[in-house]
Formats: sequence, structure tokens, C-alpha cells
Amino acid sequence: MRNFTLITALLLCSLSWISVSASESHTVEVQSGGDVSLMCSNISSTPTQTEWFRVINRTKTSCVSSMYGSDSEASYCDGFQNGFEMSSNISTIFLNITRVNSSDSGLYFCGCNKINHTVLVNATYLQVQEGSDGMTNVMYVILGVLTVFLTIVIIVLTVKNRKLQTGTADL
Repeated sequence: MRNFTLITALLLCSLSWISVSASESHTVEVQSGGDVSLMCSNISSTPTQTEWFRVINRTKTSCVSSMYGSDSEASYCDGFQNGFEMSSNISTIFLNITRVNSSDSGLYFCGCNKINHTVLVNATYLQVQEGSDGMTNVMYVILGVLTVFLTIVIIVLTVKNRKLQTGTADL
């Protein structure tokens, strides 16, 4: 079963641009350190193998997790044991990611195995935004105040220069 999953993942990798343009995908943005829940519809009416994949930079595909039916325990692929939790109910398949960081960014695919074929249900692009710290905000305030101050100095000097030129022309 793992070989089938890896072959499917490699196929997704080589055809990811077709998959993205043909399927309905959307982007989810989350701040670094936050939590996110990715969802897709469970299109199977009977218990089946469901899986999550991730594609990074359209070249690297990896298996994230898989589970059989909504009552079983999920198994996680290498590198996805910590911070990832796959769950399912009758209508939805979830992938919860806690404390995301920039390495979690990528295109996530959800699919299920129907009659020995993996059917992709949807694609979600996860974009992790690096959060700004307090020091960055202080720097923006300082730069803003400095810009206003220098603008006032330039205006005052321009007016004084104009008055000096006008005063010299009157003599």
C-alpha cells in the first residue's frame, strides 16, 4: 500500500501544475506559530483509505498522513509525526497543524482510494506568514517620525533659502 501511495505522490509531483489548474484550489494564510485546520469533503459513502499529500515548489511531493475510515487511527509519514493530526467524520477529512512555521508552507492535497484509484478531492495552498515582533514595529515608528522630522526641516530650509534669494534680489 505504501508503494501505491508513493507512486501516486510522484505522479502528483510530475503533474502538479495540471492538477492545480484543473482542480479547485484555494489559499489559506496563517501567521507563524499559529494553528490551522485544512479540510476536504469525504466523497466516499463507505470506509476507505484517505490520505493527505504535500507538494513544495512544484517539485517535491511527500505523503503527510493516511487513515482508513473515520474510526481508525491515522498513520503519519516521515517528518509529519509532530504537530500534524489527521481526523475524519462522515462528511469531512481534516488535517490540523499546530505551531506552523515557514517549512509547513506548500500545496496540500486530500484524496481517497476508490476502486483501487486515488481520487483527489481538493487542493489547498498553505501560506505561512512570518510574524513581526515588537522590535520591528518600534523601528517602523522611529522611521516614520524621522521621515516627518526631515520633511519639516527640508521645508523650513527651502523657505529660508527662498527668503534669502528674494532679499538679495531687492538690493
